[in-house]
Amino acid sequence: MSAPAPSPLAVVDAETLPRQDEVLSPPALAFVAELHRRFTPRRDELLARRGERRAEIARTSTLDFRPETAAVREDDSWRVAPSPAALNDRRVEITGPTDRKMTINALNSGAKIWLADFEDASAPTWENVINGQLNLRDAYAGKADFTDPVSGKSYALKAADELATVVMRPRGWHLDERHLQFEGRAVPGALVDFGLYFFHNAQRLIELGKGPYFYLPKTESYLEARLWNEVFVFAQEYVGIPQGTVRATVLIETITAAYEMDEILYELRHHASGLNAGRWDYLFSIVKNFRDGGPKFVLPDRNAVTMTAPFMRAYTELLVRTCHKRGAHAIGGMAAFIPSRRDPEVNKVAFAKVKDDKDREAADGFDGSWVAHPDLVPIAMASFDAVLGERPNQKDRLREDVSVTAPELIAIDSLDAKPTYQGLVGAVQVGIRYIEAWLRGLGAVAIFNLMEDAATAEISRSQIWQWINAGVVFENGETATADLVRGIAAEELTAIRTEIGDEAFTAGAWQQAHDLLLTVALDESYEDFLTLPAYEQLRG
Repeated sequence: MSAPAPSPLAVVDAETLPRQDEVLSPPALAFVAELHRRFTPRRDELLARRGERRAEIARTSTLDFRPETAAVREDDSWRVAPSPAALNDRRVEITGPTDRKMTINALNSGAKIWLADFEDASAPTWENVINGQLNLRDAYAGKADFTDPVSGKSYALKAADELATVVMRPRGWHLDERHLQFEGRAVPGALVDFGLYFFHNAQRLIELGKGPYFYLPKTESYLEARLWNEVFVFAQEYVGIPQGTVRATVLIETITAAYEMDEILYELRHHASGLNAGRWDYLFSIVKNFRDGGPKFVLPDRNAVTMTAPFMRAYTELLVRTCHKRGAHAIGGMAAFIPSRRDPEVNKVAFAKVKDDKDREAADGFDGSWVAHPDLVPIAMASFDAVLGERPNQKDRLREDVSVTAPELIAIDSLDAKPTYQGLVGAVQVGIRYIEAWLRGLGAVAIFNLMEDAATAEISRSQIWQWINAGVVFENGETATADLVRGIAAEELTAIRTEIGDEAFTAGAWQQAHDLLLTVALDESYEDFLTLPAYEQLRG
C-alpha cells in the first residue's frame, strides 16, 4: 500500500492538540489549500484597494454612492434568494466564541440563531481555532457535553429541535493564520475558518435540515462580497452540494460598505440572507477613514453615540429599507449588558435600556437583533414578538418612507455631544483590560458589566488617537495629549495591580497590554487593525 500524499499545507510553530487530526485531515487541508491557491491573490488585491480608497477619502473628506454601480441600485427587479426555513425567523440572535461551554449555552439559550464567532469574540490562538471547529462538529453530532472543572457543573445539549441555528463568523480578510502555511506563506484566516468548517459540516448540516450559514465581517466593498461569492460557488461545487445552499449575512460595520449595501447584496444574491447593523466597528471605521478630516469628524465618547444619533439612524434606516427591498433580513445591533448576580438594581436599569433598544429596532423594521447573554434573550424576544406576532419576520415592511442622502451618513457633527475627560479615561481602562485578556487567548471579555470584544478595543484606541491628533480640549480644561494618556494609563495599571493583587498582576499580560495600547493609540501612523500587531504577541 502506497503512503498517502503529503499535505500541501504545513502546520508551523503550533502545539499538537488532542483530536487535531480530526480537523486537519488530509482532505480538509487539500480543500483549504485549493481555496488559498484560487482566492488569496484576489484577496491581496482587494486589501491593496482598501488603501487606495482610504487615500481617496483623505484627499476629499467625503464619500458618496458609487456612480459605476448606479444601475444595480436603481434596478428594482432583483431580489436575493428566498430564505431557507432554518433562517426565516431570526428575531433573536446570541453571539459568542466557540469554546465548549459557550457552544452548549448558546445553542440551548432559546435564541433563534447563534453567531458562532471565530472573529472578534475569539482571540485566534491555535487552540481556539482548532477546538472551536471540534466543538461545532461535536454539537452537530449531538455529543457536545461539558463539565466545568472548577464548579463541577455539567452542561449538555437540549433536544435538536430546541437548539439555535448556527451562523458561523470567520475572521476578516485582513488577518492571516500564521500556524497554517502554504509554501512558506500564511493562509488567510478567513479561508482557514471557512474552509475547515464548510468541509467538515456542510453535508451534515443539510442532513439536519439546516445548512452552512455564515456572517461575513469587516467587508469594505461590493468587490469583497463578490470574492466571497466566488468562494461559495467553488466550495459548493467542490464538495458536491447544490449551488445556493450557502447563506451569508454581511455585517455593514464599515463606513464604505454603508454606501454599497445594494451592491453587496447583489453580488451575493444567490447566497445572501441579510445585512447586520453594528456600532463599535462602524464607528471605528469612521475614525479610521476620516481621521484627517478635521473637527467635524471628531466623535464624542463612545457611549454618547447611540443608535439614535442622526448619522447612525440614517445608517440603520437605510439598511432596513435596502434589505427589505431586496427580500433580505435586516438584523439589528448588540445588547452587550452582562447581568450582575449581586446587584438587582443595576440589572433593573440595564434591562429597561435593553428593552427600549430592542423595542426601537423592532418598530423600525428590523427582523431580529443581537444579545450577548442568555438572560437577555427573553427581553429581546418579547420586543420582537410584540411586533411580529406569529410572523417569522417583517420583510414585507418596505420602509419606502426612508430617504437617506450620502452626506447624512457622515454627518458626525449632527450629534450634539463632545468628548469628555472621563470618556478618555474609560477608553484607556477598557482598552488595557480588553487587550490583556485577548493576549491570554480570551476574545469575549466582561468589563464593567458589558461583554466586550475586539471591536471595543478598536474604538477605544481609535478615539484616543483621534482626540490627541485633533487637539481636543475637554470640559475640565485639559487638552488630549500623548503625555496625558500615558499618565492615565500608568494610573490604571497601578489601580489594576491594587484591585487584583501582585500575584495575579504578575501572572497576567498587563504591562504588555498597556504598552500595546499606547503604541497603537499614540503612534503618529495609524495601524489599520489593532489585531495585526496584537496577533504578533498572542500566546499560542
